[in-house]
Amino acid sequence: MKKILSIITAALLIAPLSSQAQIDENNITYDEDEVVLFTNAEGEQEQIELPESMTYDLDSLLYDYHQRTYLAVDSSCNLPNVNPEYTDEEIITRLKRLPTIIEMPFNKVVKQFIDKYSEGRLRRTISLMLGAENFFMPIFEEALESYGLPLELKYLPIVESALNPRAVSRAGATGLWQFMLTTGKNYGLEVNSLVDERCDPILSTYAAAHYLSDLYHIFGDWNLVIAAYNCGPENIKKAIHRANGERDYWQIYPYLPRETRGYVPSFIAVNYMMNYYCDHNICPIRASLPEKTDTILLNRDVHMEQISHVLGIDIDQVVELNPQYRQNIINGNSKLSALRLPTRYIDAFIDNADSIYAYNASELLSRRHIVEVREEEPATRSYNRSYSSNRNYSNRHSSRHSSSSKSRHSSSKSKKGGSKDVTVRKGDTLSSIAKRNGTTVSNLKKLNKIKGSTIKKGNKIRVK
Repeated sequence: MKKILSIITAALLIAPLSSQAQIDENNITYDEDEVVLFTNAEGEQEQIELPESMTYDLDSLLYDYHQRTYLAVDSSCNLPNVNPEYTDEEIITRLKRLPTIIEMPFNKVVKQFIDKYSEGRLRRTISLMLGAENFFMPIFEEALESYGLPLELKYLPIVESALNPRAVSRAGATGLWQFMLTTGKNYGLEVNSLVDERCDPILSTYAAAHYLSDLYHIFGDWNLVIAAYNCGPENIKKAIHRANGERDYWQIYPYLPRETRGYVPSFIAVNYMMNYYCDHNICPIRASLPEKTDTILLNRDVHMEQISHVLGIDIDQVVELNPQYRQNIINGNSKLSALRLPTRYIDAFIDNADSIYAYNASELLSRRHIVEVREEEPATRSYNRSYSSNRNYSNRHSSRHSSSSKSRHSSSKSKKGGSKDVTVRKGDTLSSIAKRNGTTVSNLKKLNKIKGSTIKKGNKIRVK
């Protein structure tokens, strides 16, 4: 009886670990939700991180105005929450049936990504993407069509950003198509303190189509293009060189950056899931189409709160329709700037423009354009001036010294007690360390400059 109880106790102790994390033979801990595992040709278990977008918290994605306003769970969908198992031959047949120009081959890596997206919490992410695609796919298809590109590339922003126009990666890539700053500017996207056109769904989509077209002219192979979109053309050229001139993605695979190895398989898996979700008992989130919108060009600065107050429109809706404006200010003073509104508010804006520009302008648009310089010191009694000057200098010097000492003391104290190092123990994950130390996984990653989720036993992790 004692033996049975000890087995049960051991199983209970192991169960939470196996559902959240695993440890490989090198004592590297990884979160199962954020990696794909497979055995490579050498018989070693290889970990491939999921694209960052597919690790986003679902609740944060549902917070966006469009999602919470126009998306809802479809109560009429009664599919069982069970993922059926299919043979490799069945999946191969389905991939063959996809009407695509881009090659969608099957292998064990692709299979692992399909399994990942059709199981667990990622089933809900796919369900959300099926609803959210109604907002963006017409834009994507129109831009891709204008450049003569394969329409299956419309699913690339799911891998890139989970269809979040304001997504920002750990590396600083931004928007639906995850442009880095330099690349975005090279393709005509304006970025300054007030505007980031990488977040504009229309402008960024046409820039992405242009970029993808240029990459195809370089490589002439769509799998290489997709990989280059992720890690840059120079890294693909290096991998081709290291593979003795091979130009097949699956042949240069071992020479690619680790995060890029999973990028093409993820793209193939997303194309599969967006077409065969029903076979995996995934119910799309029900979507109602947003109001029709139109744009008006402005030649004056205006704050979105001014528009919201005078027209009686929800400011969240104005912000959501104009994600390129970083401070909620449409900077018409700099150049003609587009404001997108529901069509029914366009005439109202034109009729009430003066009231909109005037409302609370001194507070909402407080940047001064003309200031006067004070030219003279206030008059003081001549016999006091020398004494006052010396006393003021002495006081300032003393105050500055005292303040500086206090600041250094405060800084030293903060540095001493503000953070500490902890050692990664066997079985630790970022989640368990964060919970034990009263912080979050994202804070740990940022503080320790950790990419991904793998940590190694014995390493030091700084916590606050």
